[in-house]
Amino acid sequence: MESNYLQFFTATILEWKHLLKQDKYKAIILNSLQFLVTQKRIKLFAYVIMPNHIHLIWQIQENHKPSNVQRDFLKYTAQQIRFDLQNHHPQVLEHFFVGAKDRAYQIWERNALSIDLYSRKVIEQKLDYIHLNPLGNKWNLAKTPEEYPWSSALYYEKGIDSLGVLEHYMDFC
Repeated sequence: MESNYLQFFTATILEWKHLLKQDKYKAIILNSLQFLVTQKRIKLFAYVIMPNHIHLIWQIQENHKPSNVQRDFLKYTAQQIRFDLQNHHPQVLEHFFVGAKDRAYQIWERNALSIDLYSRKVIEQKLDYIHLNPLGNKWNLAKTPEEYPWSSALYYEKGIDSLGVLEHYMDFC
């Protein structure tokens, strides 16, 4: 039912659309992560929010089923983004129409990726991957990881936790 391991979690916007370019949608994701931490459903070790996907290193806490936490997180963030799109950008919302039996609109791709991290070496590999994601030729969103404001890189580089809820992975190892 539960995993004591840290997990690498990735979720992608439907059809890799760049919906998360807007800061208000990134803020919805960060607020939801803060809520999950304060409600003791997760411990958050790392994150990055990219224009069309997110990566996290988190640990689902005791008495919480990982699939339920993931489902609730994605459902809530999708709902909040959809509400904003309905109110402010209805023409953009139409790009997310799926007309499925259980939903008219879909924000996240189904089947988000969640992988248990079994060793410090793998945790550090995923941490580097997360923090380097905004760099390079593909994205070029920042020159250094800590310059990108939508990740935990500044926490690992300078100890600054703008969310106020991050934990260092070495506290787990």
